[in-house]
Order: sequence, then C-alpha cells, then structure tokens
Amino acid sequence: MVCLRSSTAMAGRISRYTALFLAVMLVLSSTCEGVRMALKNMNKPCDEIYVVREGETLQTISEKCGDPYIDEENPHIHDPDDVFPGLVIQITPFNNR
Repeated sequence: MVCLRSSTAMAGRISRYTALFLAVMLVLSSTCEGVRMALKNMNKPCDEIYVVREGETLQTISEKCGDPYIDEENPHIHDPDDVFPGLVIQITPFNNR
C-alpha cells in the first residue's frame, strides 16, 4: 500500500514537470519564431508602393524600409502624425538613391 502511494505521488510529480517543460518549450518556440520572422523582414527590402499597417508610424516604416525621407517623397501626407492603416505611400530605400 505504501509503495502504491509513493508510485502515484511520483507519477503526479512527473506529470506536472512534463506539463511545465512542454509549456516552457511552447513559449520558447513561439518567441524564437517571432524573432526569426522579425530578422527575416528586417533584411527584406520594401516595395516602392507601401501600404501602412495597423500600429505603424512614418518613423517605424522609415526604419524598416531604410527610407529617411518618406515625408518629403509623399506630399499627400500633410501631418506625419496622421498616418493610418491603408494609407499608400511611396518608398525609396536609401541604398537605391
């Protein structure tokens, strides 16, 4: 009887540690995948025509696409703070000048 309780307790501990291990591995794999995708997108040049996405600003687009003169190339943007999802802008990466 004592052996059965100890085996049950041991199985319970193993089960908890296995669940914890799997949860940690899941978090790490999703984080690593996000980092890999960000690095992949950093090296990818932007198209000449760019559509603004949710949460983006001219500053973040400028850094992402390597174009420090976005506001000068897009006279239809009167206020750099008034950028919204779906806005179409022209991109000219700095290395293409």
